[in-house]
Amino acid sequence: MPLNLEAVRGPYLDDLLHQPEALAATWNALRETDAFARIVQACPPSRFDRIVLTGMGGSFHVLHPLAIELAAHGLTPLLLETSELIHFYPGLLTPATLVIAISQSGQSAETVRLLDLNTDLKAGATIIGVTNTPASPLAARGQIAVLTAAGSEHSVSCKTYVSTLLALSALASALTGSDMAARLRDLEPAASIVESWLRDWQSHAEEFAGLLGDTRDVFLVGRGPSLAAASAGALILKESTRTHAEGMSSAAFRHGPFEVLEPGVFVGIFAGDATARPLNQRLLADIEPTGATAVLFSSDSPHAACRLPQVSAPLLPIVEILPAQMLTLAVAALRHHQPGRFRWSGKITVVE
Repeated sequence: MPLNLEAVRGPYLDDLLHQPEALAATWNALRETDAFARIVQACPPSRFDRIVLTGMGGSFHVLHPLAIELAAHGLTPLLLETSELIHFYPGLLTPATLVIAISQSGQSAETVRLLDLNTDLKAGATIIGVTNTPASPLAARGQIAVLTAAGSEHSVSCKTYVSTLLALSALASALTGSDMAARLRDLEPAASIVESWLRDWQSHAEEFAGLLGDTRDVFLVGRGPSLAAASAGALILKESTRTHAEGMSSAAFRHGPFEVLEPGVFVGIFAGDATARPLNQRLLADIEPTGATAVLFSSDSPHAACRLPQVSAPLLPIVEILPAQMLTLAVAALRHHQPGRFRWSGKITVVE
């Protein structure tokens, strides 16, 4: 029997289906902005001892690919949730630190506290803010703002998440001295690739519903840049469908969580790059005897819903989040409720 997808229709689905337009708008904004030229001029990494990458929720998870690219160029990135930075690592807010702060609203409680704290220190850190909201405190009070131009978003982060990935890839190019024009050419196909994949959103959701069956627990795992999709994917499953889900590294999954495997557990594994894939394929094979359901998100998956487009490395984190988004639709349809409707929280977190 076909899955009844009427329950999933609403603002969250609308946001998901408008991701291609958001990516196109962001790409155009990145091409036109002078922010990257200003970053190259005013924030050369040689000025700093470290680069602190900070955000909360999806705005934290989105930073994994940037951290890896910076480290590959010999820089010293430090990933810290903003709540941890302001309360337990304020000593890092010195002139020797460059902070890359991510907040789609630019006004979450921790972000505003960071800006206040850095101002109070007078000779504090240099802050580059990446946000979707031009009039926000983060855009106004950081030294340089990179605006994603994803448009309004009504529910759980999706448009702003993929647009931030696009912006951070361009930012990585500026910080590492790479060819910005070449990076923008690599990123330009993002909108059309996502649009093509989303054309089959209904069949993807239906296939995931069949794979999930009576699943009660979901794990999303990956390595390297794929940690972004694993962590953010589990977050949006919890936030949009109220489903127990965990996102973690594939390696961490073997260190304890592997013991919970049994029928009723679903594990989505992001195949990742050439380094990660053999390890993740071995994990897939090792899960099979446990009775749990496991799938590999890869370009050659036997499941259409798990099959990723073949893309360049900068675009892989963007397409990896797509099957996780389809999982949210499948779970919501199976439970007959509209995804992305907040009960206890809201779009912007204003309380620490």
